[in-house]
Amino acid sequence: MHAAAGLATAVAAVELVPRSIERVEIWILALSLVAGSLVSVAIGRSSRWLGRRLSRKSMRGTTVGAYVAIGLDLLSDGLMTGSGAAVEASLGMLLAMSQIIGNLPGGFAIAANFRTASIPRVQRLIMLSFYPFLPPLGAALGYLALRGSGDITVGIALAVLAGLLLTATVEEIVPEADESGAPRRISSPAFAGGFALLLLMSAYL
Repeated sequence: MHAAAGLATAVAAVELVPRSIERVEIWILALSLVAGSLVSVAIGRSSRWLGRRLSRKSMRGTTVGAYVAIGLDLLSDGLMTGSGAAVEASLGMLLAMSQIIGNLPGGFAIAANFRTASIPRVQRLIMLSFYPFLPPLGAALGYLALRGSGDITVGIALAVLAGLLLTATVEEIVPEADESGAPRRISSPAFAGGFALLLLMSAYL
């Protein structure tokens, strides 16, 4: 999880923000980053609200909340990838690869959460089968939304995505990663390793 957090931070710092700087004024970039942060907060609150609404006696509310949160995260990841692809094909590919790597911990976590909640195997498989369709759906929406857009629109969109990604990393991924009590001698280098991995992907792939 710490490596995924480092990778997500690098996506925002190395790819999204610099590309936004090329297209918009700094004050627009700053406002867009804050807007992205607010979007991230809204997504987090929405997932928790849906978790409470969908909770049933046979399934813990926290489990449903985690399921919905992962789904929203996958959809937003798809939106980010599609938006990046509309700007430049190589950016879309880089974002897709980083999201695949970054989402692996979340996939393992939700699968383990389902087993801990004693959800029947068939029901687990049915619920998890919806996940693969969410990123392509988000990618299509993001691509169509930004395809052919001007520099200002693209710059704002990239900055919003950066703000969303940074806030989600600080507020969601890092606290969840710290819950397990991983020693700093492992977690801190893992965070730096994730950041370095994105740098290498950006430079050589």
